[in-house]
Amino acid sequence: MDISLLKQYALSLEVDLVGFSDLGVSPIKNLPELKYAVSIAVKLPDAVLKTIENKPTIAYFHEYRTANAFLDNCTFKISRFIEKQGYLAFPIGASQSLPESDYEALFSHKHAARLAGLGFIGKSGLFINEEYGSKIRLATVLTSMPLKPEIPVIKNGCGSCDKCVKACPAGAISGTIYTEGMRREEFFFADKCSHHMKTYKDIGRGAVCGICIKACPYNKL
Repeated sequence: MDISLLKQYALSLEVDLVGFSDLGVSPIKNLPELKYAVSIAVKLPDAVLKTIENKPTIAYFHEYRTANAFLDNCTFKISRFIEKQGYLAFPIGASQSLPESDYEALFSHKHAARLAGLGFIGKSGLFINEEYGSKIRLATVLTSMPLKPEIPVIKNGCGSCDKCVKACPAGAISGTIYTEGMRREEFFFADKCSHHMKTYKDIGRGAVCGICIKACPYNKL
């Protein structure tokens, strides 16, 4: 199948970004065919992000969950579309922590999106797109359908900026620039982030923050 048809279908679902990548190796045990990925992203509303000051808000918490649900629905539909073309498809939810961990996921959406040329992983651990900054949520569909990137991998663009480092109330951002192959623990302390997010008990059931998103100049907020 012409991948332009797949991209056209994904965009028809009203996602903001679509990209393709060849992972080289499938992340799913016993399914080696699933070594290709479709990355999708949806932008969070600027007005809602502007409500974040020294802590997240109920509005942000709600939109965060709504964006995740929207992406999950899209990955399900994209998987159905791919299967109808005769290929395997494995949708991975926007937010999918493993049961034994608060911050380890089945698969890194950021890894696939970076290989697809959609952006880079910033000092904050957030995925940053040139047009939408870090104010996006990501999801992935793994597939056996042969795919290749339409654009090359983008160079990390954080440079000397340390606004997210200074803004993070958890001290979770080391300030180290991410390079390919680097383990997350080498530049971002997910445990500190996770523990701090749980202190926001007054915004609803769950854990979100968003302060580093508000601080990132790529977001133009």
